[in-house]
Amino acid sequence: MPSKSTRNRLPIDLALQGGGSHGAFTWGVLDRLLEESWLEIVGISGTSAGAMNAAVLVDGWTEGGREGARAALDAYWKRVSQAAKFSPLQRTLFDRMAGRWTLDWSPVFVTMDLMSRIFSPYDLNPHGFNPLRDILAESIDFTRLGRSSIRLFITATNVRTGRGHIFRNSEVTADVLLASACLPTMFQAIEINGEPYWDGGFAGNPTITPLVRETEAHDSILVQINPRERPATPRSAAEILNRLNEISFNSPLMKELRMIALLREVADPGKGEGFRWANMRTHRIMTEMMVDLGHSSKLNAEWEFLTMLRTEGRRAASEFLDAHADDLGHRSTTDIDVLLSEC
Repeated sequence: MPSKSTRNRLPIDLALQGGGSHGAFTWGVLDRLLEESWLEIVGISGTSAGAMNAAVLVDGWTEGGREGARAALDAYWKRVSQAAKFSPLQRTLFDRMAGRWTLDWSPVFVTMDLMSRIFSPYDLNPHGFNPLRDILAESIDFTRLGRSSIRLFITATNVRTGRGHIFRNSEVTADVLLASACLPTMFQAIEINGEPYWDGGFAGNPTITPLVRETEAHDSILVQINPRERPATPRSAAEILNRLNEISFNSPLMKELRMIALLREVADPGKGEGFRWANMRTHRIMTEMMVDLGHSSKLNAEWEFLTMLRTEGRRAASEFLDAHADDLGHRSTTDIDVLLSEC
């Protein structure tokens, strides 16, 4: 494999899934990819936690290049962890002794879960408090996003129409990022220009089409957090809810990838936009670790948990580069054509 110094510059796009604190895995992936000077990030699409990672990276890159992006991501996740120290959502002593990262037996989590089935966030959180707002204000200079060389695409779901809305660089604000991560059972809808928005995962997790149509890259790397398949049938209430969430938040992505596979199959590779679809190359970085992490662990922001996920993200990204660095720029390493048989 050629050394980094001998590789030609390769523009790439990144597609970042959402998943609460599991987004720390994506942090690790990004941290490792940013070490590769031959990989030039030209576009990022993100939803929910993926949106946070995307905006923080773009802001850090605009201010200080690769190292600025890495430092900005480090600082953001440290702030998330510091804020979580004062949260009532904590693992029980038994969970800590058993080495479990979930909050399934946390009295506060159980109470919140039950209350959310009876009362809405408008009842329980009438002032719309969200601790992420202050963290984002400290982590991102939103005026820099509009002048960045990296194209940024953030997805949120319009509550009124049910359709996904994509916000681009200069449109991205703290409200946009909060909207992209707005779980309707936990937070009030975020109003932007008079329209209410919920979590972007309902419509695109993440949205990939603008990466193909609006950037110069032909290689898109999907960082996937939510497991697509599970070997066992869920039986407990928590397991069933967890699997329902995974299927719901993976469904828009699978539908879009299936559409892209179809367009790539019928596109004219020699004409205009057809060339972009026909020559799109897809890649994916993920980890089997997510299969063992329950839904409630997405609310666990302990520093030990976040850094464990970051380490796993770096490992998965290194494994991907070791196996497929030579494929980047030449061929896909994830076969999305198999999705056509699922229609």
